[in-house]
Amino acid sequence: MATKYDVTVIGSGPGGYVAAVRCAQLGLKTAIVEKDTRLGGTCLLRGCIPTKALLESAHLYEKMQESSKFGIKAANVEVDFAGVQSFREKTVGANSKGVTFLMRKNKIDVISGHGRLDGPGFITVTAADGTVTRIESKSVILATGSVCKDLPFIEMDHVRTVNSDDILEIGTIPESLVVMGAGAVGTEFASVYRSFGSKVTLIEFMDHLLPIEDEDVSKELEKAYRRRGIECLTASKVTKVDLVDGGVRVHVEPRDGGAGSVIDAKMLLVAVGRAAVTGDVGLATVGITPDARGMIPVDDHCRTSQPGVYAIGDIIATPWLAHVASHEGVMVAEQIAGKTVHPINYGHTPNCTYCVPEVASVGLTERQARDKGYDVKTGSFPFSASGKARIMGEAEGMVKFVADAKHDELLGVHIIGPKATELIAELVVGLHLETTVEELAHAMHPHPTLAEAIGEAAHATLNGSPLNA
Repeated sequence: MATKYDVTVIGSGPGGYVAAVRCAQLGLKTAIVEKDTRLGGTCLLRGCIPTKALLESAHLYEKMQESSKFGIKAANVEVDFAGVQSFREKTVGANSKGVTFLMRKNKIDVISGHGRLDGPGFITVTAADGTVTRIESKSVILATGSVCKDLPFIEMDHVRTVNSDDILEIGTIPESLVVMGAGAVGTEFASVYRSFGSKVTLIEFMDHLLPIEDEDVSKELEKAYRRRGIECLTASKVTKVDLVDGGVRVHVEPRDGGAGSVIDAKMLLVAVGRAAVTGDVGLATVGITPDARGMIPVDDHCRTSQPGVYAIGDIIATPWLAHVASHEGVMVAEQIAGKTVHPINYGHTPNCTYCVPEVASVGLTERQARDKGYDVKTGSFPFSASGKARIMGEAEGMVKFVADAKHDELLGVHIIGPKATELIAELVVGLHLETTVEELAHAMHPHPTLAEAIGEAAHATLNGSPLNA
């Protein structure tokens, strides 16, 4: 006889486990199904958390090499890569145990195995030993996430040609690394391994690194990467990859034609996106048909075409970010519990890339604002004029505002520089509260802080120039 639940969540990533917690908080009998041996999903086990642990180690290593500038002598600083990997794994383990604790604290049943829909209101879970459990559930939240996307013309041996899962587990620092794809994943790993001493080449099909970011920020990142010795080949495409003794031979051509080149390296990281995990979750049993990309169609409340079945996170056509999935999970949990909810404003989604220098943004880029017909005004403040940034020895980058000249409405903010991923939170709140540039200029920012750059950029947008640059 099937165990009965009010809600069953399939997938324990930042969308799934947050949804389960909120359901339980609202008094719903909740289960969560996970096929991995640990809870946390891609973000915690193979994405956000382990990559940021590597970035932290890499940043600390670079900082220590420059310690003499701060009057601190630190001789013979070197990378203990086994120790770096141990730190990464300990960080992941502690966070995964934290998710397990949340399940116990909120009395959520954790069911291990591969979950599949089995007709309206039912789920089957196949455990690793083949045992099948059947669950009856009034509502189901699909949060099955995504996996690394491969390319058909590149043979993946997961040693010389690797994806972002593989490169987390390598035992030695590659002498040379080619990174294919300069989105957040590619730029972060390029940053990590350049810090650790690898010769890095970054290849991007679009015109700039981080192509979704404001063009001024992308150009600033390219300058910073070239100063760090990272070769950046933009508007370029990989046409062929040969596996050779001890490494790879990567054939590259300009996107729009011209003479190509060949790069020999120890390793190629393929970082060209992810694919939704929807192929084996029983969608057909409830009449749900994924789109051509494998994603599940939903409305603005994450409801599928089947009553009682919801989908969140990387399996729907919303920004594929952990914080987006978490917010979707909360929204779905609250509507299942009968609360009044509002659709998520995806236009206020913060984007964060934890490379060096960091990049973060929210809202419209300057080009997007102009394309939408706004009378655009912009203003910026360089971190080179920030006392705190100079103290830190990290004075690269800027804060850029994009605003509507007619109504002074803040449309977007784009940051490249130290702690950009922390500074962006203030602007997310600003956009959410529909603030104006003038209001941000009048808001008092403490001195000396990096956050002063926010107020200075607001002054520059409002008055034509900042106060301190």
